[in-house]
Amino acid sequence: MERIDKIIGAQTEYSRKDVKKLVLQKRVKLNGELVLKSDIKIDENNDIIAIDGNEINVVKNVYLILNKPAGYISATEDRTQKTVLDLIDEKYSHRELFPAGRLDKDTTGMMIITDDGVFAHNILAPKKHISKTYEVEIDIPVTEDMVKGFENGIELNDGICKKASLEIMGEYTAIVILTEGRYHQIKRMFGCFGAKVTKLHRVAMGELKLPKDLKEGESRELLKEEIDLLTRRV
Repeated sequence: MERIDKIIGAQTEYSRKDVKKLVLQKRVKLNGELVLKSDIKIDENNDIIAIDGNEINVVKNVYLILNKPAGYISATEDRTQKTVLDLIDEKYSHRELFPAGRLDKDTTGMMIITDDGVFAHNILAPKKHISKTYEVEIDIPVTEDMVKGFENGIELNDGICKKASLEIMGEYTAIVILTEGRYHQIKRMFGCFGAKVTKLHRVAMGELKLPKDLKEGESRELLKEEIDLLTRRV
C-alpha cells in the first residue's frame, strides 16, 4: 500500500503539491470514484488511478542499463561535475533514480540506474557474489605473474582481495573478473605490479553483458530476462 500522491508523483510530472490541487479540483479518480484526500493509501498493483479521465499506467520501479562514457561521476547530483543521471532521458526526471554501484569518473561501460533500493542491494551486496567483468589496458605488458597474483588474492592496504580472474588478451590488455568492489580495486591491484591502468571498461555484471548496440552515453530499460540474468548467481 502506498499514498496516492506519491504514486502519481512517481509516474507523472506532477509534484505532490500538484496532486493535492488536482484532488481539490476533483480531477482525480480511483476505481471510478472521486478522490477526496491526496494522502489516501492504495494498492498500486490493482487499483486504477485516472486524472481527467486518463488512466495512469503504474510502473512501480524503473531499471535502466547505461553505457557510461568517461567524464561523468557516479552520483545523483553534483554542483560542479556532470553525473551519470545527466545522461538519462528527461522522461524519467520525476523518478528518484540513482546509480546501483559506481564507476570511476574515467572508467567507462555498463552501469545500472534504478529507483529500487532492494534490487540495488541484491546486485551489490558482497554476499550475493555478483561478478563484474572489465576490459583493461595497462602501460606495461601483462604477465603470468599478474595472472597468478590475481588468482591467489592480492594484499592491499585494506586487506587481501578475494581471488579474481585475469585473462591475458594482448600484450597490454586483459579481461578481469571481480566478485567484490573495493575503491579503485583494479587500479590498485595492477599497481602492486608496477602497472598503471590506462583504460578500464566494464562489459558485464553477472551474466548480463553490455549490449553491443548500446552506444556510449545511451541508456534503455532492461528487459525482464535481462534483469533475471543480472540477478542470477554464477
